[in-house]
Amino acid sequence: MKDSYKTIESSSEETLFKDRNSKFFGYAFHVRTEDDVKKALEELKKKHYTARHFCYAWQLGTETIRYRANDDGEPSNSAGMPIYGQIQSFELTNVLVVSVRYFGGTKLGVGGLINAYRNSARLALEASNIIEKTIDVPFKLTFGYELMSKVMKIIKDYKLTIQSQKLEEKCQIEIAVRKSEAAKTFEIFEAIYQLEISELEA
Repeated sequence: MKDSYKTIESSSEETLFKDRNSKFFGYAFHVRTEDDVKKALEELKKKHYTARHFCYAWQLGTETIRYRANDDGEPSNSAGMPIYGQIQSFELTNVLVVSVRYFGGTKLGVGGLINAYRNSARLALEASNIIEKTIDVPFKLTFGYELMSKVMKIIKDYKLTIQSQKLEEKCQIEIAVRKSEAAKTFEIFEAIYQLEISELEA
């Protein structure tokens, strides 16, 4: 069962690839939603307000994957798909890669553009800090105070992550469990008398 994925920790440094006086400024962003994509593109358009082409590709999701590649006025499949190819090559998700082009007066042809956008995307991703994260399943535990030490021992022994806790009349703890361990963890807690465990929406 695949229960981890690779992404970038945060936005990359700006990179620059040049070919026959055309400049390609490369950027990689950590994104979680299409809104994040929109915001990142808007910021770049403010920064590079005289540039003609903002070509990009993004991929979102860990189990259900969505992606988009945009040539932004360049010949069909000469920009967006070469950028997306690099996202695939680095095996990343929740990432947006943008290459901002300033035309240098010499046409590069489709082959030249494919090469330039691919290299621009590669440089941006190489300048990023790539990390591996686990796909987690969230659970809510509800129990009385008398079970607290037992519950905390299981959390510690199985290295579970506490997301939040509310200690009122009843204790409520939300935990994140690595997907491959989720069924086993559920069974352990379910076996405890007077403890309720329920799966939350991720």
